[in-house]
Amino acid sequence: MKSSVSVCTTPLNGRHDRDSRRNRKVADITNALSVSPVDVAALRRMAISEGGLLTDEIRCQVWPRLLNVPSHVLEQEPVERENNKDYNQVLLDVQRSLRRFPPGMPDEQREGLQEELTDIILRVLKNNPQLHYYQGYHDIVVTFLLVLGERLATALVEKLSTHHLRDFMDPTMDNTKHILNYLMPIIERVNPEVHDFMQQAEVGTIFALSWLITWFGHVLSDFRHVVRLYDFFLACHPLMPIYFAAVIVLYREEEVLECECDMAMVHHLLSQIPQDLPYETLISRAGDLFVQFPPSELAREAATQESTAASTFTDFGLASTQQRPDSVLRRRRRQKQAALESSGAAGPSAVAVAGPSVARRFVRLAVMGLTVALGAAAFAVVNTALEWAPKLDLFP
Repeated sequence: MKSSVSVCTTPLNGRHDRDSRRNRKVADITNALSVSPVDVAALRRMAISEGGLLTDEIRCQVWPRLLNVPSHVLEQEPVERENNKDYNQVLLDVQRSLRRFPPGMPDEQREGLQEELTDIILRVLKNNPQLHYYQGYHDIVVTFLLVLGERLATALVEKLSTHHLRDFMDPTMDNTKHILNYLMPIIERVNPEVHDFMQQAEVGTIFALSWLITWFGHVLSDFRHVVRLYDFFLACHPLMPIYFAAVIVLYREEEVLECECDMAMVHHLLSQIPQDLPYETLISRAGDLFVQFPPSELAREAATQESTAASTFTDFGLASTQQRPDSVLRRRRRQKQAALESSGAAGPSAVAVAGPSVARRFVRLAVMGLTVALGAAAFAVVNTALEWAPKLDLFP
């Protein structure tokens, strides 16, 4: 009598496999850094793929390469604080940034890092007078400070501020509003039901404002998740954060559709990001959606998005002065309803939302799967980043 032998995967075997993959990835990163010229495309693939860049020690070597910043930067000149027009606001924001530092860090060490954080921000603004400080900028800067240290963080933040973050640092929030306008077209293409529900609730996109302008640093409590996202964003097109915002909303489809179709209720739900998200799955999905629905395909819709309840410049201005978003949304809804009634127009429910044909949508979804890990989607994302980057002088 023959006995069948079944092979089972024990926790020990699983750990061995993970360690093997990790060691292989470290070796691949080391090889990409050691060749001349440095294999930036390979580093981007490593940053996008599962686990990202693994450790802060590796990030110190790779992040500068992704932004074409020399690893060895010169000593920074002291910055004059009191003469800087943004000093008071920066100081207030930095003082409120306690939760961004590791729990248990000694007060003296944290206070020293807060001083360095203030100096980095003021130095970048002094060197680039065309840039305008915004609340939330410090959430991005502190991430680079904690990973890289003051000197290297200053150099990377300056490059980032004049490229990826440039639209957020304009005198007005018009360009920020335009970037947020990409959110709903992405959601519509993947899940029209969620899109239509959000449109009916008139929730707009203001719930994702802090996600976008802080690269999620302000809303995620686990620093490991923050730096994993930064690996991904630094390796990709500057609009990738808005695709990631879209996949978070899509992942929460059931919660959204079960919520009361009310502006304030939906806004409150979406603005509270769960801390146990499947980050690797969502990163893969965001890269996939970028390939299926690239910015060039969505640009016209983003430019012509109707001003809904929370997507006007006035709303962003009110939100940036720390007014409660739900009160802003309610006020905008009352104003819009009053305008409709005075003009005799039909209510929002009578407005049909046009979208791409169902046939076209399903053909796209059939051609490109929604859950690729690192194959064609990651390759295309990397290539797109490389095509975009020379325009911004990110590569030699």
